[in-house]
Amino acid sequence: MSDYGDHESTGDPLEKLRHSTAHLLAAAVTELYPEAKYGIGPAVQDGFYYDFDFGKPISESDLPAIESRMRRLAQADIPFEHEVLPRQRAMEEFQKRGQEFKLELIRDKVEGDEVSVYRTGQFLDLCRGPHVSSTKDLKAFKLLRVAGAYWRGDEKRPQLTRIYGTAWPTPKELDEYLKFLEEAAKRDHKKLGRDLKLFTVDDRVGPGLPLWLPDGATIRRELERFIVDEELARGYLHVRTPDVARLDLYRQSGHAQLYAEYMYPPMKFEDGEELELRPVNCPHHIVVYQTELRSYRDLPLRIAEIGNNWRYERSGTLAGMNRVRSFALNDAHIFCTPEQLMDEVRSAIDLALYFSKVLGIDEFWYQLSTRDDVKDKWLGDEAQWQEAQAALAEALESMGQPYKLVAGEAAFYGPKIDFQVYDAHRREFTNSTVQVDFQLPQRFDLEYVAEDGTRKRPVMVHRGAAGAMERLFSYLIERYAGAFPTWLHPTQVVITPIADAHLEFASEVAKRLRASRVRVHLDGRSERLDRKIRDAKLKKVPYVAVVGGKEVESGHVNVQNRAGEKSDMPLESFVSMISAEIAERRR
Repeated sequence: MSDYGDHESTGDPLEKLRHSTAHLLAAAVTELYPEAKYGIGPAVQDGFYYDFDFGKPISESDLPAIESRMRRLAQADIPFEHEVLPRQRAMEEFQKRGQEFKLELIRDKVEGDEVSVYRTGQFLDLCRGPHVSSTKDLKAFKLLRVAGAYWRGDEKRPQLTRIYGTAWPTPKELDEYLKFLEEAAKRDHKKLGRDLKLFTVDDRVGPGLPLWLPDGATIRRELERFIVDEELARGYLHVRTPDVARLDLYRQSGHAQLYAEYMYPPMKFEDGEELELRPVNCPHHIVVYQTELRSYRDLPLRIAEIGNNWRYERSGTLAGMNRVRSFALNDAHIFCTPEQLMDEVRSAIDLALYFSKVLGIDEFWYQLSTRDDVKDKWLGDEAQWQEAQAALAEALESMGQPYKLVAGEAAFYGPKIDFQVYDAHRREFTNSTVQVDFQLPQRFDLEYVAEDGTRKRPVMVHRGAAGAMERLFSYLIERYAGAFPTWLHPTQVVITPIADAHLEFASEVAKRLRASRVRVHLDGRSERLDRKIRDAKLKKVPYVAVVGGKEVESGHVNVQNRAGEKSDMPLESFVSMISAEIAERRR
């Protein structure tokens, strides 16, 4: 274990180097800020962090001085010395240093009378290691940024300053990683969302509640049309259900008991009624299923909706459009017989694969998320869970899709397949899921009339083939660095007349393109042509159509694409070309 109260060490040499660099950071901080209190400092993907209470705010402008002190300590060749202290002695050591967070960890996390610590010169840390032998082994590191983090992840506890850094075996590897970060920063969806005027977040509305600006809303509308049309073609029935329901509905589903930490407080009224912003759509779709008695001939019944969900994500976890408090989920619930289950799971996976192919989600993998041994986290008996898990595993295996098992990440009512992707910074997140559920049909006493006339219980498949619109949008912004495929781009063509004399024909070109459902902007500003073309390029518009005297005379347009390729073509040829590109959703 790298640090008490932290994650298990894998023994990976790179993890050992990064965790050692986290200790080096803490040693430098305690020299520069003797009153600082230090929390935990693990290795993480591509680097490390350490949490501190400085007593006063610090900023990223303070990082160069801390990094300079780290380099001085690294060059001093200070050994990482492991000691095992009696519990009381360890408490006295950290008490003497005024390190209240370490004292708390000893009280809460250390079992028995022996405490593992590491010394790095004057710095002492509660840690099980392992570490490199000396600070001289730390040759390539960089401090990156500061952030806020609550002590032990509890928003009711002190907010600390988290310093992030990266460390690599060689300076060359460090330089390569810093270049990767530079490129990732250019693709960061929060920056591009602001620069391209796609969405905004305003404190007056609230954190985690983004506002879709006109161009962003246009992209979302195209995504929704694509998704809904494909689902309708595959036999889904789309519905619209409200964003709120009586709290009793979520008590029946189990969310009020087992998902409460993510739910908003209920709205209570004088007559005793309690309304809840829905965290999920499944109870609503169950109610739709129950509007009439279903026959086996009606199944599978695929109920779909792009429905708004509300989840109270903690402020420290919010991230642009990737993690928000209100989102529109491409959701569906399939009610089927046990015999139909395998085909429906495979069909849901196939739909997710199709969406990924069209949208350019070309690097993803599968995670089969199961329950762990903490029994009060889950509904239902283990036999049902094993049956549901086997169905998901068999579906993936029959389609030749490899996966990894992850215990403890299931939904409280059943196991799930998570489609995992990376953002521009190579941070992993779940884009969509497929879940098998025996529990909610039981809790809501769902039935269908079987072929023999008896009443039987359907199985539910929960699936979000394209995931949340907000998270999908954040991914696509970064995937294309804002240069969306033509069918998705909010402005598909900018028409630029060279002079006012060409405005009339430019308007005719715009009218003709709009008649073919092409999104057009006519740039009639009194600006130089090269300025108007440059502005279109900054907005990553797929095509610029230049109209001058020659074009007015010939009825042609001079077309330049994003790659800088130019061609002169008849207007109707251009209309046909771009219409085909949009209709085929080419990338």
